[in-house]
Amino acid sequence: MAEMSGADDSGEDTGGEAGPGATAGVGGAAGSGATAGPGGAAGPAGAAGVGGASGAAGPDCPEAIRRALAAHTTMTLAYVDEDGPQACAVLYAAGVASGAEDGGAAGVEAGGPSGGASGVASGVAGAGAVGAGPALYFVTATTTRHGRALVEPGARVAFTAQRDGQEWSGLTGLQGRGRCRPLTGAERVAGWQVYVERFPFVTASDRLRAALERTTLWELRPDWLRLIDNGQGFGHKEEWSGR
Repeated sequence: MAEMSGADDSGEDTGGEAGPGATAGVGGAAGSGATAGPGGAAGPAGAAGVGGASGAAGPDCPEAIRRALAAHTTMTLAYVDEDGPQACAVLYAAGVASGAEDGGAAGVEAGGPSGGASGVASGVAGAGAVGAGPALYFVTATTTRHGRALVEPGARVAFTAQRDGQEWSGLTGLQGRGRCRPLTGAERVAGWQVYVERFPFVTASDRLRAALERTTLWELRPDWLRLIDNGQGFGHKEEWSGR
């Protein structure tokens, strides 16, 4: 079950609870996982940090992989900590990474002084820009087991995303690896906007939104992705590396 936003006092992952109306998107799992945080709505220059395609040019992520990321809403996130390997499921929204992982100014400038939500929209629409890799946004408290692991310097994760109940002949899904980081400031505002556009039910409940304001919004930037699509032939694969 997908990760809800709250922290587990025991420090162990509980898998979260079912959230209201969590059926949005292809393969959507019950539950929610957003965080509004300060400035949860788009404000001045809010959306630019996510939407910017600025930065060092790299190999463009294939459109088929981008579409597959956008089609799903739940990923199984795997990591390693002092107790060994572990995995958890979280809801995610797919967007476009800005040019720099430290909240690069180029991404902010892309939205202009009043970027707001329109900056996010234009950035996501420009997903095909060369060097603009995908970014996945999810929430979890830093007090959970995986939250503690993800904040460790140099921590890496692996993940999969796929729809349940598929026939093997048409099986499709994604595998990936990358790094996660918590978002703050304008980047958090921008990532939150991407998230609630994917899961609008989160903001429909004042109680749910208030509860989620107390958790952390994360960005996962994949540096390797593999799309498996048996519909194009058994074992058909398409890969992308952002390095």
